[in-house]
Amino acid sequence: MLASSVERSKPTPYPSKARSALVRRTILVVLVLAALALVTVSFRSPTAGALHDLQGAGASALRPFQIAATRVAAPFRDAYDYLDSLARAKAQNAELKRVNAELRRDVLISAARAAKYPELLRLLHFEQGPSFPHGYRVVNASVITFPAGPFAHRLTIDAGSSSGIRVDSPVVSGDGLVGLVTDVSPETATVMLLTDPQSAVAARDLRHGVRGVIQVGPGGTLVLNDVPKQQVVQAGDVIVTDGTRNPRYPDLYPYGIPIGRVAAVGATDTATFLQVQVQPFVSFGSLDAVGVLVPKHRR
Repeated sequence: MLASSVERSKPTPYPSKARSALVRRTILVVLVLAALALVTVSFRSPTAGALHDLQGAGASALRPFQIAATRVAAPFRDAYDYLDSLARAKAQNAELKRVNAELRRDVLISAARAAKYPELLRLLHFEQGPSFPHGYRVVNASVITFPAGPFAHRLTIDAGSSSGIRVDSPVVSGDGLVGLVTDVSPETATVMLLTDPQSAVAARDLRHGVRGVIQVGPGGTLVLNDVPKQQVVQAGDVIVTDGTRNPRYPDLYPYGIPIGRVAAVGATDTATFLQVQVQPFVSFGSLDAVGVLVPKHRR
C-alpha cells in the first residue's frame, strides 16, 4: 500500500534518431566552416596577424611537451633503427654471400675452361695444318677420367658412338698421337694410350724413311722396334705414323700423325736391331682435351 501511494517520476524520453542525426550534421558543418575560416585567415596573413600570434603562443606553450616527448621517444626510435639496420645488414650479408659463391663458381669454371684453351687451340691448329690426315674429320672431346694408377694406361672421354666414334678410332691431341679407342658407349669412349703394353703403332722416321713399330720398352719408355741394324736413325729425328702400306690390309692409323722425337740410338754387337728410344710429343699425364679421328666416309 505504501509503495503504491508514492508517485513515480516520468522516464526521460530518448532522443529520436532524426534529431541525433541533425545534431551531428550541424556540428560537422560548424567544424568545416571554422576550418575554412582559419585556412582563409592564415593565407591572407601569411607572416603576421592574430591567428599567427595565437599559433606562436600555442607552439611556445607546447614546446616543452614536444621536447619531452622527443626525448622519451628517442631511445625507442634508436632501438627501432638499430634493429632495422641489423635486419638489413643480415639480409645484405646473406645476399653478398650468395653473390660471392656464384662469382667463385664462375671463376672456377672460367679457370677450367681457360686451362683447356691452349690445348684446344693446338688441336685446332693440327686440324687445319698440313699433317692432318686426308679423309677424316675430328670429334673434339674432354677427358673425364684419367688412368687410375701407374700401371693403368687408359682414359675416358665425353664423346661416344652418338658422335660417330667407333672402336679403333685414332685419338690425337694438338701435340700428336694419343692412342686408340678400345670401347664405346653412346656418350663416352675408352682410349688406350700409346704407353699401354698392348699398343703397337706402325711408324717411320721422317728424315731417313726408316720404318718400325712404336711400342713400350723397358721402364715404360717408347721405343721404335724392328729397325734393322744397318739402317740410319739419328737423335732428333721426328717419328710419325706410317699409315697403310698395303690397301688390302689398311692400318688403323692414317699416315703422318706426329708421335715423338728420337731421344737416343744404341746398338750391341750381338743385336739384330737398333735400340731406338722415342720421346713422345704428348704429355699423357696432363691431357684435358683430345680429338678423335673419324672417317668422313665409312669404310
